Amino acid sequence: MANFRVALKKVVDDSYDIQIGYQLMDQLVEDIKNGLVPGIRKFAVISDSIVAPLYAEPVCGKLKQAGYHADLFVFEEGEKSKVRKTKEVLEDAMLAKEYRRDCCVIAVGGGVVTDLSGFLAGTYGRGVPFINYATTLLAAADASVGGKTAVDTPLATNLIGLFNQPQKVYIDIDTWKTLPRRQIASGLAETIKHACLADREFFSYLEEHLEEVFEGNRSVCEHIAEANCRIKYEVVMKDEREKSLREVLNLGHTVGRAIETVSDYRLLHGEALSIGMAAQVTMGASFGYISEEDKNRVIALYKKAGLPVTIPDYIDREELVKKLYTDKKVKNGTLRFVFQKGIGQVMEFEGETYATPVTEEKAREILFAMP
Repeated sequence: MANFRVALKKVVDDSYDIQIGYQLMDQLVEDIKNGLVPGIRKFAVISDSIVAPLYAEPVCGKLKQAGYHADLFVFEEGEKSKVRKTKEVLEDAMLAKEYRRDCCVIAVGGGVVTDLSGFLAGTYGRGVPFINYATTLLAAADASVGGKTAVDTPLATNLIGLFNQPQKVYIDIDTWKTLPRRQIASGLAETIKHACLADREFFSYLEEHLEEVFEGNRSVCEHIAEANCRIKYEVVMKDEREKSLREVLNLGHTVGRAIETVSDYRLLHGEALSIGMAAQVTMGASFGYISEEDKNRVIALYKKAGLPVTIPDYIDREELVKKLYTDKKVKNGTLRFVFQKGIGQVMEFEGETYATPVTEEKAREILFAMP
C-alpha cells in the first residue's frame, strides 16, 4: 500500500489598499493602467439596477476609453437578490461573453453588490481578482472591507460564502449625495456599531455631528469613513478568518440579522441592526455588562439617526426567536451573543472569546419585553 504526503505550504499576502475620496473613477482606471491587476485587460463590471446607470456605466465607459474590454452585468437591486440564483445568472452571462480566468471583477455598488461579486470572483474560474468600488455609506462602513463574501438562503443569511480579499477598495464619498436619507441612516447603523465596540470618543463625535452626515459635510463624512475603516481593519488584521476576535464585528447582528430575514427584508440592513443593537444593550444591561446610562445613550443615538429601536408589530416574535438559531455564531445548538462593555469596548470572556452563550429563555425574555 502506497502513502503519499502532499506538502503544500504557502504564505499568502492578501494586503490591499483602501482609498477614500471623491470622484475616484479616473483613479481606478489609472491604477489599473499602473498594474493593479497585472496582465488583465478584460473586466466584468457588476452592479445593481439602481447603481448601474449612475456609476457602473461610467466606470465601464472609462475602461473602454482606456483600451480595455469591459462589460456591464446588472441584477435587480435589493437584499432579495443576494442569493445563489443571482450568482448563477451572472456567471452564465459572463461565460456567454467568454470571460475566463484572465479577467477581473469590479463591483460597483453597495453591500449586496460587493458581497455577491466577491463571492462570484472567488469561485469563477476557481478564483479571479476583484475590486470594490463602494457607493453607499453602508458598504463603506461594512461590506466592502474585510473580505467576507456570501449569499443568503431561505434558512440563513451569509452562511454560504468565502473569505476573499479584494485587490483594492475605493470609497467614493461623492456617491453618497445620491443616496436617500433612509439609506444614509442605514449606513450610520454600522458606523454607530463600530463606535460602540471600539471607540468611545468616536461615539461622542457622532452624538455631536450626526446631522452633518445627512447634510453632506465633507470633513464629517471623511472622518466617519476613515474611522469605520480604521476600526474594522484593526480587527480584521488580527483575525481575518473570524476565529475569535472578528466576532466582535457581529455586535448586534444576532437579533439584527434575524429581524431582517423575518421582516422579509422590509427593513434595510441598518434598520434591522439598529433594533438588534437595542436588544443587545438591553440584554447586556441585564447582565451588568453596560450601565443603564450607556444603554440609553446607545438607543438615543440610533433614534437620533432616524433608525427604529423597537420591534415592528408585523414581526412574529416566536418566529424571531427561532430565527436566532440561523446565526453563524451558534455552536452546538447554543445561541451566542457579542456584548458591549460600556461604550467603546466589548466583553471578553474566558478563553479569549468574544461571544458568550445565552439561553433561549433569556433571549425570549428580552425580545418579548421590548416595545
